Amino acid sequence: MSSFVIKSIGSALNATSLISSKYAAKKAINLFASPRKGRYNEEQKRIIESAFYEEISYNNLDIATYRWVGKGKTVLLAHGWESNASRWEYILKDLRSQDYNIIALDAPAHGRSDSKQFNAILYSEFINVVANKFQPDVLIGHSVGGMSSVFYMHKYQLPSIKKLILLGAPAHFTGVFDRYKSMMGFNNKVSNGLDNIIIERFGQPVAYFSVANFTESITAKGLIIHDKKDRIIPYEDGQLIANRYKNSEFITTTGFGHGLKDISLTAKIIGFIND
Repeated sequence: MSSFVIKSIGSALNATSLISSKYAAKKAINLFASPRKGRYNEEQKRIIESAFYEEISYNNLDIATYRWVGKGKTVLLAHGWESNASRWEYILKDLRSQDYNIIALDAPAHGRSDSKQFNAILYSEFINVVANKFQPDVLIGHSVGGMSSVFYMHKYQLPSIKKLILLGAPAHFTGVFDRYKSMMGFNNKVSNGLDNIIIERFGQPVAYFSVANFTESITAKGLIIHDKKDRIIPYEDGQLIANRYKNSEFITTTGFGHGLKDISLTAKIIGFIND
């Protein structure tokens, strides 16, 4: 979506807010929570066709899971926004070479999983259902998948999970939300309306949902990887998480971007898992 179209939508909702700020905010949150991509194309389907496919239910929503069976440690993979389990193609071969028991899931409204909309709280509940079934030793989350993994760990603290790996994860929901508001050019009526919707739906203000703060309660050993030139989630977010997450190691990269798909990192991730 071009910046012109984005700003045009923002301007239209700003105009609408003069008549009904609540209606405009509802439209804005629906836009925020609706991924434009993330369902499988034909090439991506080929990546996950070698996995054992299974659907698990949560509140009448089907969660798509993919399993590459191994005899070693069980590793659960949680992808990020507008993606799906195929994003792990770059690392699958190396993980399978370790004979790990690998589980990947599709987030709400992504891949083959149900739901018309996405939010990190719902994703954390999807992760909980999958984790309870497969009892992973290691949880790896990319971007908002990392955020949802921390939300999950903070709430449930599954004893089997000894290692948590966060790749390009946001440090707090406030930053994600503020960047969305800024990108759209929303006025105060729409922005305040969005904040009110979060309180109404989740019972807490936007600032409560802090990955950095939540990591303080996590006992699993952490590995945080963030790139200095990440254009999606600022490098400072990785620094903040590392600062709050006491039982963690921080790896800084330069030039790998938000995706962090580089063979040198794969070796470090496997080393961390096996340590």
